[in-house]
Amino acid sequence: MGLLAFGKRRILRGSKSAFQYARSINYSASTPLAEEHFLNGLQLMPEFVTLEQERALLREVDPKLLRRKYVKGHWDAAIVLFREMEKQSWTAENQATIDQMVAAVFNGPSDCQATTHVLDLSPDGHIKPHIDSIKFCGALVSGLSLLSDCVMRFEMGEHRVDVVLPRRSLYVMGRDIRYRYTHEILASPACVNGEVVERGRRVTVMKRSLEHDHVNEFL
Repeated sequence: MGLLAFGKRRILRGSKSAFQYARSINYSASTPLAEEHFLNGLQLMPEFVTLEQERALLREVDPKLLRRKYVKGHWDAAIVLFREMEKQSWTAENQATIDQMVAAVFNGPSDCQATTHVLDLSPDGHIKPHIDSIKFCGALVSGLSLLSDCVMRFEMGEHRVDVVLPRRSLYVMGRDIRYRYTHEILASPACVNGEVVERGRRVTVMKRSLEHDHVNEFL
């Protein structure tokens, strides 16, 4: 496995070249600059967890999530029809999965926030264009996509990229994609290069850099 320099962190990409990596994921870019920023700033690791790991995570979070109704609006108006929770501790089985995630993205547990954010998006919901506040998370934002494929869009003026995030994949945002592009989860159905994605319920397990840990050149 090779390690790719990424902002102030090193992220596991495997042994693929940049060309092989680009061909292994389904994305479309509106401009060459958008494609450059995307390939340099978004890491996507398909099948990061197994089906059994996914089931185990859901067994732990669903008892609390399923007792709540989907909320129509987020405090910053960015999310429609969602429910969420913060997790500080996990069963031993699931902690091993969280540790796997942290090891792939960060130098160690001390480099990311102690809590894990879990976001449950309704099949009828979506996430509006936004940039994560630098007050609440640092240079890297990572998310493990469970239960459903979805389409994420990154946009900065005329520069736009749509990418399919497969179920059980891990994505990591950094550099221009994290700081200068808005990102959103498109309403279902969405289409990328002829692939129609019918999104169902989507649960995302998220780990973020520490709030003060930023790459100054992007601020």
